[in-house]
Amino acid sequence: AAIGPYSQAIKFNNLIFVSGQIALNPDSNTLINGDITIQTKQVIENLKAILESAESSLQKVLKVTIFITNMKDFDRVNEVYSEYFDMTLPARACVEVANLPKGAKVEMEAIAYSD
Repeated sequence: AAIGPYSQAIKFNNLIFVSGQIALNPDSNTLINGDITIQTKQVIENLKAILESAESSLQKVLKVTIFITNMKDFDRVNEVYSEYFDMTLPARACVEVANLPKGAKVEMEAIAYSD
């Protein structure tokens, strides 16, 4: 569930706009503690689950925006990202931000399509 007054995703025609996801454990809705690698994996798993519930998938992602709190983590985020986006490479932006909700190290939002 969203942690604020917004939807996790909105579907418009065949497009799915997924709100920014942080490394929340979907069962407890608490932030997964760990390094940037662990948090990035959880973020992408959360994106994947939301997309699948909207009849889409990571392979149908058109655009990803990544927010990280330390640009020195860029390479480690890319390593994990490449495990999930190895064949289909969406357009992407990555920006460093001062803070993220709940003290997260990484947040991602995505735009995908469904058939």
